[in-house]
Amino acid sequence: MSSADVSTLDPPRPRPALRGRKRTAMSALRSDPPSATRTTGQTLASVWRAAADAPITDALAQWPADLFALTSVILTEAQAFRFALSPPTGQQWPPAERASWSDAVERAAHEYRTWVEEPVGPAPTLVAEELEVLLERVETPLEEVTQGRDWRLCQALLTLHAIADEACGGLSVAFDYGAGEACLYRAQSRELLARTGSLSRIATCFLRVLPKARTPPTGRASFSRYACVIRRKVDIGWYKLPFRTSGAGAEAERGNVLLLPWPLRVREIDFRAIPGSVQRLEKEPFGFFEFAPSEPLDLDLVDRTLRAAREEVGNVDIVMLPESALEEGEIPDLEALLDSHGVASLRAGVRGRSGDSGQRPGNWVHIGVNPRLDPSGPLGAGGSQEWFHLRQDKHHRWSLDESQILQYHLGGVLHPHIRWYEAIDTPRPSVQFMETGAGTLTANIVCEDLTQNDEVSEIIRSVGPTFMTAFLLDGPQLASRWGARYASVLADDPGAAVLTLTSYGMARRSRPGRHDPSALVALWKEPDGGAREIPLEPGAHGVLLTVCGDVATRRSADQRRPADTGASIFYVAIHQIRAADADEDAPRPRPSRAPLSPALDVEDLTILTGWAEAVAETLAYAPLQTLPLLGEAGAKASWRGSFGLLEPPAPVAHAIEVLERVVQSSTQGQSTPTFDAVLAATQTPQPGESALDGLARRVLRSVLDQLRSRRERAAR
Repeated sequence: MSSADVSTLDPPRPRPALRGRKRTAMSALRSDPPSATRTTGQTLASVWRAAADAPITDALAQWPADLFALTSVILTEAQAFRFALSPPTGQQWPPAERASWSDAVERAAHEYRTWVEEPVGPAPTLVAEELEVLLERVETPLEEVTQGRDWRLCQALLTLHAIADEACGGLSVAFDYGAGEACLYRAQSRELLARTGSLSRIATCFLRVLPKARTPPTGRASFSRYACVIRRKVDIGWYKLPFRTSGAGAEAERGNVLLLPWPLRVREIDFRAIPGSVQRLEKEPFGFFEFAPSEPLDLDLVDRTLRAAREEVGNVDIVMLPESALEEGEIPDLEALLDSHGVASLRAGVRGRSGDSGQRPGNWVHIGVNPRLDPSGPLGAGGSQEWFHLRQDKHHRWSLDESQILQYHLGGVLHPHIRWYEAIDTPRPSVQFMETGAGTLTANIVCEDLTQNDEVSEIIRSVGPTFMTAFLLDGPQLASRWGARYASVLADDPGAAVLTLTSYGMARRSRPGRHDPSALVALWKEPDGGAREIPLEPGAHGVLLTVCGDVATRRSADQRRPADTGASIFYVAIHQIRAADADEDAPRPRPSRAPLSPALDVEDLTILTGWAEAVAETLAYAPLQTLPLLGEAGAKASWRGSFGLLEPPAPVAHAIEVLERVVQSSTQGQSTPTFDAVLAATQTPQPGESALDGLARRVLRSVLDQLRSRRERAAR
């Protein structure tokens, strides 16, 4: 199909003023609505009030993401980022008076993070100096910045933007970051992100500040490398699900992904016109269709294919199926079966059913994460806990015109002179990002959404996920077709590894003109390589793809020194998997049909994981601070009130208490916990351990394992 088809802290205490200015309260971030009377022309103050409904005050400097938002909005509106590449005639960038502007920015960011966490004494000198310049000029016409006439103000804005961006490093999706300073600040930021969908304290109805995972390896210049500002009215979810892969360890960061390009057969009658849906017969008629295969998912075939895959590589970490491969009711039994094989995650296209109210069904990507979080330990006969679930909806309907009806040989069920639209619900735009450790950030899209240059694609490009998957109901994944073209765009900018996946049945149905059927079910595109066409060979039932992670370089166009704090994904092996190779005499698992509800929902798990990451960082670099940090994680910590956050839900508070108990139990009478002792304490379930206690222990084990793995690899 083509794009043209259719589209911290002690109790609150006063923070020091910046350069002698009176401190402004947090409430200054959300003031009364602006007056209807406006002066002629835009000023810095009016631009910011229009963006955030707040004045420009020194309160914004009390949290790096707020300062980043302020400078980003003004520089963007003034089109002044260009001065970092081409300063006005007679001016110089970076500022000539600083021997090394990049070094000064990095030092200031380090001091800034530390000061934000423990605001004793004056703010970092460079932050205070540049903010003073900005605050003195808030009523300056924006045109003075646009034209570069007030060059000192331009310097201050670019420098503050760079410092705030650096101070956002390590808040999320960092491959490894820092030497243990400001662990509490980072943990607070992660909870703020999990609970509000933004790193900033500014209300998300105005804007959001999100982490940035990658900067483009080529092409478009990026003026930030750790954060981005989103001003689109789109629902955004940010989740940390810390599952480990079978390759976790000092020798590699790798994962085995089993692609099941099913249905293996698609019949013409699997497409059905919705009765009575055809309209406007006299002029450009259109109607609605649904894709509804009658054959259910073959769990026995899934089981035998998984056995064959495990015989090949030992463990399967992720199982993927294309768009509309599953019915919603098939998910629980499939996840129970995957658990019996030690699979950590499921990502599959799901087709919903029409409700009694007449609402059209949904079409979405289902993301499931095994609550065991890792593939180690004996394999059971299905898990007792329901998996963690995320959902990424499809936003754009498939449209079948005459050429596609002929291409897929569907004329027997869909009249070729009628344009047929997919009968699905089109929900409000949303995008779900998922962190899975080792700096890996994933995003998923469904078919036509890959082709759209809309607000969701703009957000994805700004954030720069490490790995993207497009779930398709499409023809063969040729390097010459539309899927490869759009995958190449994302591989170039933001630099993601992109996988497109369709069903074998649809690939074989696509026979345009005199072309023979094709078996190309997937395509892999990464930033530094060409497109790799992936077939399903005769007799095979799945394709096993082994991918590895590596360090990636983050770059910024404002003359900061490049930093090796990102992550990249690349494939290393492909195997054709034939279910017949499995031991068909082996006993079949009997999946549980009534798993217990998860001990935490995904939002609460994200909060817990953020604090577990802070514990791991503190144990690695500043172990004396581990228990004080956990004291700020639990209920009754005063910092949440100053951020406008409620107390953590009771299950989260309990899980954080479990982390504290594990750390304390590892000391064995010693005053200071150690990384290795805490890791050892997480290995074995405790007698009488509840589901929530076990989950908290496994989360801590997972993040400790991942950090140890990265440190050992970096030391080689």
